[in-house]
Amino acid sequence: MIWSPKEECMPRSSMEALQLDRLKRIVQYAYDRVSFYKKAFDDIGLKPSDIRTLKDVSKLPFTTKDDLRDNYPYGMFAVPMKQIVRLHGSSGTTGKPTVVGYTRNDIDTWAELVARVAAEAGATDDDVAQIAFGYGLFTGAFGLHYGLERLGAAVIPMSSGNTERQIALMQDFSTTVLVGTPSYALYMAEVARNMGVDTEKLPLRLGLFGAEGSTEAMREELQKRWHIVATENYGLSEIMGPGVAGECEYREGMHIAEDHFLVEIIDPVTEQPVDYGNAGELVITTLTKEGVPLIRYRTHDITSIIADKCACGRALYRIAKIKGRTDDMLIIKGVNVFPSQIETVLMNIEEVGPHYEIIVRKKGFMDELEINIEVVDAKLLEHFSELEALERKIRHHLKSNLLIDAKVNLVEPQTLKRFEGKARRVIDLRGGQS
Repeated sequence: MIWSPKEECMPRSSMEALQLDRLKRIVQYAYDRVSFYKKAFDDIGLKPSDIRTLKDVSKLPFTTKDDLRDNYPYGMFAVPMKQIVRLHGSSGTTGKPTVVGYTRNDIDTWAELVARVAAEAGATDDDVAQIAFGYGLFTGAFGLHYGLERLGAAVIPMSSGNTERQIALMQDFSTTVLVGTPSYALYMAEVARNMGVDTEKLPLRLGLFGAEGSTEAMREELQKRWHIVATENYGLSEIMGPGVAGECEYREGMHIAEDHFLVEIIDPVTEQPVDYGNAGELVITTLTKEGVPLIRYRTHDITSIIADKCACGRALYRIAKIKGRTDDMLIIKGVNVFPSQIETVLMNIEEVGPHYEIIVRKKGFMDELEINIEVVDAKLLEHFSELEALERKIRHHLKSNLLIDAKVNLVEPQTLKRFEGKARRVIDLRGGQS
């Protein structure tokens, strides 16, 4: 089902005309209402009237997460607090927190765009959707909640945690759609198995997963364990939350809500635009956000733009699956390594499970990569020769893909940490943790 046919199937020329009109308006709006942007524009001698084409977006200064932190709490707001009806923000666990505010129009737009994403994935008003995101300042739970209600689905606001209760409610309420992070959904499947629940007999049919990166191998594992169609959607709290982009039934990239967001891909080092199809850092400009408009926000997410028309009939451009984050990239012995590369290798080795932990430490003057990995069957640990052979096999595959060697530790099933929210699988001991 196409939720918003007019916008989702709009001809490219009409979409670009709409984007340009909204870009001009949001640039003027931000300049007039947010002192941060007025100063940023004035510092480089740029006037809002200098934006005449979509390509002129490259003339605008970038906005970073540090800018939001430096202006905490309300310095980036474009309207008085009297017009703000909702606040969301980051936890601040990795630094000063960020906060974003929503006007009534922002909340309405958000619900509409998440309904669009849910419909793209295949959800309908016949579904019963269980939200396994944590409710709170994090945008994921509330975003999917109100979007699915807008779609007409029945929503179970379970939140994350209390996993055995999650499974019981799934059975009692005949849940058909599961919403959460891929890592928590994987853990839920593990708990269901331990409870003796046959997931194939559940009415669950669709997963709407987001809030963390995952690989195609992880998707296949989720589909196998839950017997569902697993889809991915994209958003970030600073921009709006979920609803920025989402997969359709063909799952060949996530359709961008281009009528509300102007996206670019830049080289993260040179900060210059890259061509469609080439990977780089995703940069987003909000075109309709009233509470906290953001100009050229650097997401740090690595992806590419897919401009080919999708078989689903939507004309919206897509972003490819997120490959990693520029700030999550590990530089080990001069080699760039993304955790997703390690996950892809591990998920294709049948003797090990999807749970792992990456540890980076300094040994002398050299970096050392160590990976703790759960085996599927604990009996494997009883046979030294088989264990040693499996460790060699994993090290070989990792070295072939990463071009560096890694120490491999195989551990018993269900011994590594599980996550109810975003998974944090990397421990960097070279100067702190990541």
